Amino acid sequence: MRNIQIISDKNKKSLKIKLILQKQINSKDIKKSNIVIVIGGDGFMLQTLKKNKNLNKFFYGVNSGNYGFLMNKFSSKNIIKNLLKAKMITISPLEMTVRNNKNQIKKNLAINEVSILRQSRQAASLSITYGSKNLIKQLVSDGVLVSTPAGSTAYNLSVHGPILSLNSKKLSISPISPFRPRRWKGKIISDKSKIIIKNLNPTKRPISAVADNIEVRNAKNIVVKTNQKIRFNLLYDQNRSLQKKIKIEQIRREFN
Repeated sequence: MRNIQIISDKNKKSLKIKLILQKQINSKDIKKSNIVIVIGGDGFMLQTLKKNKNLNKFFYGVNSGNYGFLMNKFSSKNIIKNLLKAKMITISPLEMTVRNNKNQIKKNLAINEVSILRQSRQAASLSITYGSKNLIKQLVSDGVLVSTPAGSTAYNLSVHGPILSLNSKKLSISPISPFRPRRWKGKIISDKSKIIIKNLNPTKRPISAVADNIEVRNAKNIVVKTNQKIRFNLLYDQNRSLQKKIKIEQIRREFN
């Protein structure tokens, strides 16, 4: 019981749920250990996971935001039962390494996606390679997005990227409003690939590189790869697993 930690954001709904959970946990003999209960929305969960990336913990998300794709639905009646029966899913993040126009190097993790975005009114001009393969010599667009399976139903889906199964061992590379070539739809590649994105015209067409919600401006060269050494253990209610949520989104897409 001492090993269960509760973290919440600061909105009123989250703090109310936190009080309810603290009372219920203190009144139960819970033998599960190393659990972190995260109360908030997807953004808060992403932030919490990255802060605790070196800890061998199990993260159970409780949604107090809007959609809460990475979270579980709160039930004051069943929360303890759901927690004790929760199933684990393990995911690894992307690692983004950016060299900016001052030749400074910055690294960040992304659990959902790395987004390369135009920074001015000018469209971005990019080249993309993965492994030893030249994927596209010049992409003129608003940007490009590299998504994990866990993030494939987030921003990636909004730019018409493919939905990836959690066990697919794939990454999605999706263009954002491509101008040239107009019909390029992107590529699904192995999650063992190293992706290199270069700004072909950094002076006239500056770009930003964003790892989930952390932005690096004036990027010249971006390397994206899966960091297999970091593994996040996420807990989900039995009938609301992340895999099931992804499958539901796939079905919705087929019928829309």
